[in-house]
Amino acid sequence: MTHPDHFLLAGVMGDPVMHSRSPKLHNYWLGKYGLTGTYVPLAIKAEHLRAALRALPALGFSGCNLTIPHKEAALAIVDKVDPLARRIGAVNCIVVAADGSLAGQNHDAFGYIESVREAQPKWRADAGPIAVIGAGGGARAVLVSLIDQGAREIRLVNRTLARGKALAGELGGPITALGWGEREAALEGAAMLVNATNQGMVGEPPLDLALDALPVSALVSDIIYIPRETALLAAARERGNPTVNGLGMLLHQARPAFHAWFGIMPEVTPQLRAMIEATT
Repeated sequence: MTHPDHFLLAGVMGDPVMHSRSPKLHNYWLGKYGLTGTYVPLAIKAEHLRAALRALPALGFSGCNLTIPHKEAALAIVDKVDPLARRIGAVNCIVVAADGSLAGQNHDAFGYIESVREAQPKWRADAGPIAVIGAGGGARAVLVSLIDQGAREIRLVNRTLARGKALAGELGGPITALGWGEREAALEGAAMLVNATNQGMVGEPPLDLALDALPVSALVSDIIYIPRETALLAAARERGNPTVNGLGMLLHQARPAFHAWFGIMPEVTPQLRAMIEATT
């Protein structure tokens, strides 16, 4: 699938945005599949998001990704929002239609589940209780993905209990909101633990969570990928728990976006993973 008469364009809008690994990722695929084009970082201030998105058709863009702080704001700007993005409450992918209209999608839930399955092929969401830490944007995508995969019990722990309860009420499903003081108790008998906060990311303090009550068989997942092994994952690995970091989520959420823009569903290969790992 080549476009000799059309230079393909896509990018990622954020503020800041130069830290994003998405350009390396998508440009790798453009080269691999013989497509003529490029994927660029677009530093866009919040007040300019509407103008920037509306300029995409005229500039010849097939679409773009969105990162902080634009994912929620885009919901009110695009012409169409798919049901999954509406449930998650955020857009991370814009697709420019043939008529120039903008469609908002969210592939974070897909990326999360694919990353877990890649690392643990036998994983099942209904294997037992799942403890999820956090109630922000990342947690919303994780929770929706777990509900859709058939999770039977989700223990949602957040520093602000009211926010956790509001999110549980909004998403529905088997979610029970718990306060921060109950975070260790939430691990008892759990089959999976997910850190969906930014605690443990480079520049942030580690997640304040003792793992003593967590079964050694439980899968421990962290959506952070810088560093590749957070303090939480290191502690889990040392006690024998299987672990999954956030890099796979980044890689796999990009696949349906690339497909929506360019018509090819790309693969996450060992070479691609190694290239991105070298930058994290």
